[in-house]
Amino acid sequence: MDTLLLPFSPRYIVLTICATATALLLVLGIYDRKIFDLVLIPLLIFGALTALGVRDLLQSSHAVLRNYPISAHLRFILEEIRPEMRQYFFESEKDGMPFSRDTRAVVYQRAKMVLDKRPFGTQEDVYREGYEWMHHSVSPKPHAEEKFRITIGGPECTKPYSASVFNISAMSFGALSPNAVRALNGGAKRGGFAHDTGEGGFSPYHAEMGGDIIWEIGSGYFGCRHRDGSFDPDAFARVAATEQIKMVELKVSQGAKPGHGGVLPAAKVSEEISKIRGVAMGEDCISPPAHRAFSTPIGMMQFIGEMRRLSGGKPAGFKLCIGHPWEFLAICKAMLETGIYPDFIVVDGNEGGTGAAPLEFMDHLGMPMREGVNFVHNALVGMNIRDRVKIGASGKIATAFDMARAMSIGADWCNSARGFMFALGCIQSLSCHTDKCPTGVATQDPTRARALVVPHKIDRVFNYHHATLHALTELLAAAGLEHPQDLRPIHFSQRTSTTEVSSFAKLYPSLRQGELLEGTQDVRFRDAWAMARPDTFAAVQ
Repeated sequence: MDTLLLPFSPRYIVLTICATATALLLVLGIYDRKIFDLVLIPLLIFGALTALGVRDLLQSSHAVLRNYPISAHLRFILEEIRPEMRQYFFESEKDGMPFSRDTRAVVYQRAKMVLDKRPFGTQEDVYREGYEWMHHSVSPKPHAEEKFRITIGGPECTKPYSASVFNISAMSFGALSPNAVRALNGGAKRGGFAHDTGEGGFSPYHAEMGGDIIWEIGSGYFGCRHRDGSFDPDAFARVAATEQIKMVELKVSQGAKPGHGGVLPAAKVSEEISKIRGVAMGEDCISPPAHRAFSTPIGMMQFIGEMRRLSGGKPAGFKLCIGHPWEFLAICKAMLETGIYPDFIVVDGNEGGTGAAPLEFMDHLGMPMREGVNFVHNALVGMNIRDRVKIGASGKIATAFDMARAMSIGADWCNSARGFMFALGCIQSLSCHTDKCPTGVATQDPTRARALVVPHKIDRVFNYHHATLHALTELLAAAGLEHPQDLRPIHFSQRTSTTEVSSFAKLYPSLRQGELLEGTQDVRFRDAWAMARPDTFAAVQ
């Protein structure tokens, strides 16, 4: 009896109704040919739904469809539009990840040069644990007119680069559309700041607009590799000699997926990408987890020295997300042993994220940017080499406060990736890895990329950079400071509970000059320093 009543149960009633309606309409149409044309469209609709329901019953991939034919598709539709529903209807101004609606809005407003002020006081809960603020002065300075630049290049560098303190972080052509690359580089050209290529290579779209370039070399050595994937010094020298390229950067790891390589399947290796990356058509484009050109800290320093030589004396450095602390300290010891020092180090944080990555890597692998920047800064101070090496910070930086905070704990300049993506029109749809970006930023589909109109977006990239630096000048002036390099941990505080506050000077304590060389007792460094050796990345027990 239960089996006979099953078609009328809530699980199957939609299929039963559709099948019954299909049968009735078919009978009516056959019985009276005059009304056949009137029932044809409803017949097709109910017939298609009935066929869908039968398919749902017979398929074996989705249990919910077998139990709820037709009606279960509503679940998948709602699941598909859930991010948009949450973003547009349910998020507060301070909600939303990775970037809140308020942060996205201020980037859009500054990119468009429209009013970016807020009314009626802060919406932050200033008594919640983790709330941070910058201290102001009772004797503020006039707003600085300087555009805040720093010189990158140590004694071995013959072509130092005067860089803005705010630049475009590494994003490859291939991940970004041609129009996105053009607009970013055009904005960099107009604003006098730098554009990092990402490991995908120096493409014609970077060269087309003439903006300053930081050429990033990853483990795939794209644009400077032999057919077998090994590093090609002659190809590197040819490209690095380009006047537009101002610095060369070795990518050791990235925040989104530290320690993880990548594969661009052969089917996606277009003729254009094949030419730019120097990979063969019809073969997977592989970016290995580790470099083949070196295997020890000493070898890494020698490779960076070779990059500087082959580039004609341009600043050479490396980017990494801090993992095992002894590995970075081993790199520092290799600097001392070889006498080869990078001109800069870019510290990426695990909160960085333009690259698609497995969930475990994205959420739980690698040191966050602030701890990473402060660790690198203190390591260089503790070895008496901080004045030789500049530090860049990259990881969820979008506003002047983000910049000031990172620079107070050790950074000399900041890079932003997603901030500049927002300036291009990114709406945080979280579809970068699907090739279905709704704004034409992160796609290789030409019909989608055409939505991004390059001249308009060049203006917005320039405006965002200009307005963010202007906000930084206002913050510094309010604190009684004149340049970001004047920022120190004492200028910031964090609420550690509802009733307790700590200065960044306590949260991020500093090493003394040369303290590592003298023998530190700081628990953050003592054991890791003892485990580090310049001839191996492995911990020495």
